[in-house]
Amino acid sequence: MGGVLLVTGGSRGIGAAICRGAAEAGYAVAINYNSSPDAAEALAKEIVAKGGKAIALKADVTQEPDVVRMFEEVDQKLGRLTALVNNAGGSRFPAAPTGNQLVDSPMIQIDGIIALNLTSAAYCSREAVKRMSTGLGGTGGAIVNVSSDCARRGGPPYRKDGVKNLVMYGAAKAGMDALTLGLSTEVADQGIRVNAVRPATIVTEAHAADGGAGHYERMARLIPMGRPGQPSEVAEAVLFLLSDKASFITAALVDVTGGR
Repeated sequence: MGGVLLVTGGSRGIGAAICRGAAEAGYAVAINYNSSPDAAEALAKEIVAKGGKAIALKADVTQEPDVVRMFEEVDQKLGRLTALVNNAGGSRFPAAPTGNQLVDSPMIQIDGIIALNLTSAAYCSREAVKRMSTGLGGTGGAIVNVSSDCARRGGPPYRKDGVKNLVMYGAAKAGMDALTLGLSTEVADQGIRVNAVRPATIVTEAHAADGGAGHYERMARLIPMGRPGQPSEVAEAVLFLLSDKASFITAALVDVTGGR
């Protein structure tokens, strides 16, 4: 492998696992964060201490000016981008911590979840294509979107006492799947491959906030393999799709769900 990789939402969970794996594979890694500066800086230092190259970049990827600035920083500090992982996302929108039913959702929550999970990927993919496209002076590259199994299940609430709007989360992730398929066709002749992974329940801080061990036990009963996944297992799928081993793979939606 090798090249320059940007991972949005890269400071923790699946994003951090992708950053670690990518650094081991020879990438110079830009770790995007918005609200976790300590975690992002610690991860960058960890990678550098092991002989890799990494920087932490703050940007709210739902805001176009932040995205444009972030990509310009990557240009200046690491060089021309060759890979992007759109990992930033979530089923909560902090500005509106309401119930998980659509009927209870104000516009700010609906718009916020779509912006975090879909609009951000569109902004970042646009900037990545500008740098990767062989028609624009680039050498090609790969984009991997981190979607969710909620994209194909519709994201119905799995319990009634949470603060997650899984209906809108599923809708936004389905939009990300459509973005993956459409963009892959648009840039296939420009040396860019676009794929997505769709994880189910993964052991991360976000899922732990839903009830810790009890949450994982509930979800494990829905997964044929009988357990939640690990961030490293999602990262391996992402790294494969970024690599030359996947050179004839584009427009793929890869489920990392334990069979769910």
